Amino acid sequence: MTQQISSTKQDLIVEMRGIVKKFPGVLANDHVDFQLLRGEIHGLLGENGAGKSTLMNVLAGLYRQEAGAIFVNGAPKVFSSPRDAIKAGIGMVHQHFMLVPSQTVTENILLGLDDPRFFLRLPEYDSKVADLGERFGLKVDPRAKIWQLSVGEQQRVEILKMLYRGVDVLIMDEPTAVLAPQEIEGLFVTLRAMIAQGKSVIFISHKLQEVSDIADRVSVLRRGVATASGVASKGVSRQELAHLMVGRDVVFSIDKKPGNPQGVVLDVHDIYAENDKGLPALRGVSLNVRAGEIVGVAGVAGNGQSELSQVISGMRQCKQGQVLLNGDKVSNRNTLFGIQHGMAYVPEDRTHVGSAPNLSVTDNVIMKNYRKPPISNNGLLDMKAATKLANELRTAYDIIVPNVTTPVRLLSGGNLQRVILAREISGLPAFMVAVQPTRGLDVGAIEGVHRLLLAQREAGAAVLLVSEELEELLSLSDRVYVIYEGKIMGEVKVEGGEADEKLIDMIGQMMTGTSLDQIQKEGALHNG
Repeated sequence: MTQQISSTKQDLIVEMRGIVKKFPGVLANDHVDFQLLRGEIHGLLGENGAGKSTLMNVLAGLYRQEAGAIFVNGAPKVFSSPRDAIKAGIGMVHQHFMLVPSQTVTENILLGLDDPRFFLRLPEYDSKVADLGERFGLKVDPRAKIWQLSVGEQQRVEILKMLYRGVDVLIMDEPTAVLAPQEIEGLFVTLRAMIAQGKSVIFISHKLQEVSDIADRVSVLRRGVATASGVASKGVSRQELAHLMVGRDVVFSIDKKPGNPQGVVLDVHDIYAENDKGLPALRGVSLNVRAGEIVGVAGVAGNGQSELSQVISGMRQCKQGQVLLNGDKVSNRNTLFGIQHGMAYVPEDRTHVGSAPNLSVTDNVIMKNYRKPPISNNGLLDMKAATKLANELRTAYDIIVPNVTTPVRLLSGGNLQRVILAREISGLPAFMVAVQPTRGLDVGAIEGVHRLLLAQREAGAAVLLVSEELEELLSLSDRVYVIYEGKIMGEVKVEGGEADEKLIDMIGQMMTGTSLDQIQKEGALHNG
């Protein structure tokens, strides 16, 4: 049953009535109603593929609905393009930014506008952009090139683009998916500043805690249908929201059995490596992972985590040091060598690195074992055996797909991650490195990934978990290393999947560059 809250006419800035949007074989939005009040942050929750982005793409003028109507300030509107929506005061910041890297902040903001028409007068517009940023707490250098900015700063540019066009309604699609914890807090400050100046925000997300923290009201979609419309977020628990999202109870507390780690499987010793720009990314990194344990790597994005996982998996050369897997040197070897020695790899980029988007589910799940029987028969692929394996994995890993011949580019993020995990885990690896395995996934899919990782631990595999979600690391890991600017700041044990405030504070300090030795020294001095 849909939960709903009534709104007064004068408070209503946007109303969507009975929106229907179809794609071939998919009913993305099924007669959805949505109301946005003036001066509110409205959270729009739902699983991947629930229809959240589709509904907002209709409101932003990117899609035209098959049925239903849109009203802005009480007047009916028909949008044929995003320009029409912007004229009506509605703008959208997409999850994947639409910026030109080689141009400046101001040049990106002015792109597509009628004014200035002939003479750019950049200094004048730099000043206007700086003033707008100051007003809304969106500090960014107007003269900086986009490629020079952090992801958080690029997101500010996207918001400034919309504010410069005078929008009253800002739609933000999964705005925290690419941000570090500190940047998320900065975004929330910005959104509250916008609300204080009479703007309204639609906050699309699958993260329950964030929506509870930032939103005034919440609407929930499940399989294209609204299961809650405009519910006050403070009056609904995380469990209730999760149930509305996935249609079942979701377990938030992870049942992690006491660990019994055995011998060292992965031994990373004094690794030095460079990033894609030829700059130092890893500077003397050493760590180890034992059989039957999950070891976490914590750190703000861009501190060497990606390079570390690539060196371990054989996708990046290291300048110095070595990586041993059960005593065999795997660093500076090809990826096949690691696979043959029992390594599984779940990469950060599941679309471009973890899968072949245009190939089928079957082709993707056999990528690591197509050389072996029963998939390979006298050097030839046995597609009957491959299809049988794919269907078995589809059932075992709950991959929701019409059939195993479907190209994986058509799958939702959660289902694509299940395909990758099915491929990697079905090979019974001795060691697995999982990088951001739940990034961009909804609460139901995250629960499933966590169960799979813990099952690997219980089966005796060694798991290295690289994540920017501190809560995830602390609930799954037995030990956590913290990395900062390519160096390990320290290592802490997590007892029983629980972390007290002192431990969280300690990890936070290490994530910002204070070594564990220094923290303990200062603590001893303070206590003394």
